[in-house]
Amino acid sequence: MSKKLFLLDGMAMVYRSYFAFMRNPMINSKGRNVSAVFGFINALLEIIDKHEPTHIAVAFDVSGPTFRHDEFPEYKAQREDTPEEIRAAVPAIKEFLEAFNIPVLTKQGFEADDIIGTLARVAEKEGFDTYMVTPDKDFAQLVDEHTFMMKPAKKGAEAEVLGVKEVLEQWGIEKVEQVIDILGMAGDAADNIPGIPGIGPKTAQKLIAQYGSLENLLAHTDELKGKQKENVEANVERAHLCKRLVTIHTEVPLDLDPAGLIRGKLDEDKLGALFSEFEFTSFSKRLFGKAPAPAAHFAPPPPTDGQGDLFAFAAANPPPAVEEEPTYKTIDDVKHKYTLVQTLEERTALASNLRKNTAFVFDVETTGLDPRKDKLIGIAFALKPHEAWYVTLPPDEEERAKALRPFTEIFANEEIEKTGHNLKFDIAMMQAAGVEV
Repeated sequence: MSKKLFLLDGMAMVYRSYFAFMRNPMINSKGRNVSAVFGFINALLEIIDKHEPTHIAVAFDVSGPTFRHDEFPEYKAQREDTPEEIRAAVPAIKEFLEAFNIPVLTKQGFEADDIIGTLARVAEKEGFDTYMVTPDKDFAQLVDEHTFMMKPAKKGAEAEVLGVKEVLEQWGIEKVEQVIDILGMAGDAADNIPGIPGIGPKTAQKLIAQYGSLENLLAHTDELKGKQKENVEANVERAHLCKRLVTIHTEVPLDLDPAGLIRGKLDEDKLGALFSEFEFTSFSKRLFGKAPAPAAHFAPPPPTDGQGDLFAFAAANPPPAVEEEPTYKTIDDVKHKYTLVQTLEERTALASNLRKNTAFVFDVETTGLDPRKDKLIGIAFALKPHEAWYVTLPPDEEERAKALRPFTEIFANEEIEKTGHNLKFDIAMMQAAGVEV
């Protein structure tokens, strides 16, 4: 039997689980939002059931500066505070992992990425096939013959496994290590890595396809033209710095070996008690064939019209069986903040806020359902539950194009994930208005 090591990117998985239920959060009978915990455990069980790892661990970031902050103090400096629901979910998830007998890995001064990268390289030498479970594109740089990237399932689909072939195709490169060059040149707004001004992911990919590496590009700046030549030549040191910042460290000093991460026997008593506390009836039935307590319930969404529910999108995994009468809420029962955006200053401020995040939800309002003839009249944005913005757009085509201008960069940025309901229609309407998504 082959040795299969699964390394989970803890915080990335927690965030993904939380936002998967952002529209319809799971609230248990105690009034606790258990969305992130449920989504994480569900994803974990899917991995165990479908892929049968022989070895497994979850890596988490720790508070405090890392070696990247030492080199670039502004690293991740612009990030907003972690939502309270996510902060509360992390200790609970670690309790569940202890009950599953799955190691939690941390290292002061390093990030989870570096822990995973280091273990993946050691594991390869010891004959493992390693699967890095994460939605984070940066991990593509680590993929090789025995190290794979596994993107968690979306909306009921199968998880996506990326090997060398898939990485080369998706990034349009000849060698996996060129991922680092592209990431460094384009920068990463989420981590406050500036990159080279004027160079986004697509331009970086074209330049690396032509020159092969950042270093070779910098040796041939005389072949560049115009503003691009000026930007590259003026930012040589920054380009080298950004490449170092996006490079995942693979030599973290760890006091463990992949062989020590063998999947152990779960603690049924502790796990059953946690299922009971969180009211995860479906998980208890799945593992033990019995329910410990009434299940958590979803706060139901309001009715939708023909175009689709504002901000609605499917959860990453199906909800547990509902065994209680649902609790219906009105807008008066939920703390909320909805903002109307009408001026250039307001649009610019909103776009700046969205640019700092790795993902956002959007929904369009239109005069009809035919992108060929109907017009865009507004766009709604959300970053977290119960807080949203609605951008009004003028009917005049030229004025509408001006109003959309602050948002064109974030919609075109492939590094910012866009989520929504009926996205095919929304994207078609945005493209008809001159905005690429």
